Amino acid sequence: MPQQRHIKLGFILHGVGRTWNDWRHPDRDVHASTSLSYYQKQAATAERGKFDFLFVADSLSITEKSSPHYLNRFEPITILSALAATTSRIGLVATLTVSYSEPFNVARQFASLDHLSGGRAGWNIVTSWLGDTAANFSKTEHPPHAVRYRIAREYLDVVQGLWDSWEEGAHVADKESGRFVDPDKLHRLDHKGEFFQVRGPLNIKRTPQGQPVIFQAGASDDGRNFAAKRAEVIFTHAEDEEAGQAYYADVKARARGFGRDPAQLFILPGIAAIVGDSDEDAEARYRELAALESIDTGLGFLSRTFNDHDFRQYELDAPFPDVEHIGLNSQQSGTLRIIAQVRAENLTLRQVAERLATPRGAFVGSAETVADRLQSWFESGAADGFVLFEALPGQLDLFVDRVIPILQARGLFRTDYEGTTFREHLGLPQPVNRYSGKVAEKSAA
Repeated sequence: MPQQRHIKLGFILHGVGRTWNDWRHPDRDVHASTSLSYYQKQAATAERGKFDFLFVADSLSITEKSSPHYLNRFEPITILSALAATTSRIGLVATLTVSYSEPFNVARQFASLDHLSGGRAGWNIVTSWLGDTAANFSKTEHPPHAVRYRIAREYLDVVQGLWDSWEEGAHVADKESGRFVDPDKLHRLDHKGEFFQVRGPLNIKRTPQGQPVIFQAGASDDGRNFAAKRAEVIFTHAEDEEAGQAYYADVKARARGFGRDPAQLFILPGIAAIVGDSDEDAEARYRELAALESIDTGLGFLSRTFNDHDFRQYELDAPFPDVEHIGLNSQQSGTLRIIAQVRAENLTLRQVAERLATPRGAFVGSAETVADRLQSWFESGAADGFVLFEALPGQLDLFVDRVIPILQARGLFRTDYEGTTFREHLGLPQPVNRYSGKVAEKSAA
């Protein structure tokens, strides 16, 4: 009998908030983005709610106009390593770029986090879209979009190869014989590719999960193909349920085309749920949030999408500026989505900025209303689950205390964790070590 399908839930740690003015809310801790105690409380609440994972976003370039949380925040692996010590079941997903890091170090960092947490690490692979990031890493130019995805494919090959350096049983540690390692089960990678030359082996043994869980946020055509072929969880954006269904169907079909089981690939849109005592109360809470924002917030979102381009230089009520070429080597999917809306509706810069400044989203209402919409997206093929942003202070607690019990009563969400590792929660198999597999094949022959 097949196991019942359950909604997957992640929570994004976003400190003072995800926009330019969230931090001004009277209940917001202005030090939250660099407060261990703040994140410990959020982690404990999410784990109490049986969330699958915590998620930390990241970027490596700022200007004085970046949003407050982007200006001042923890490095992802560092904060999640600290939270590994105060949690016991919830997954820990860190964002780390392939464009400005080295595979050996990254393989070691995530293997360390997986060991520290008892098998709860996940890696959100990004290619970095902000062009001026290059200036922080002694590089003269940012790699083009297509090149970044070639780098990503080879990079993941290297990291996963390094994670297989140690077979099960390689760490003998036999004091009587003086044999610490079985050399036949320790393997060099000897990778020589277009972008990387990495010898190996990795200097830390195989992790509790075999390999950390792979996340990706593929939205462009290159991104969708990479995610469909290599990712196990996809963090995405959907304007509405219909858009979610279209993305879901497309990526699952691509996964099937790559010979994968689509059921082993989870698609999770980000949502900013606002839960109230009633639909009217939730709407009032949304207006409270919207009142903090300004046209400058929308211009900030535009700037981030279009490679930190300064939109404040243009007349707000004039036609949207011709900037498509600026964004295509940056956040390509976001650029194309905005340009398509501009062309379809003949939008001005002000109209686009206003939409981005105060997006309402579909998940505003009473606990019952929010649960209904989560169920609808899940059952209609728009999502396998969701990554929750805390739109307003206290919303995580409201979601855990009011929405999750409804989902549990409907049989849509777990009542307890399925195991101790992240892969066990998700129902994902532990990857077979490539060298152990060859030994098994040779034995069978």
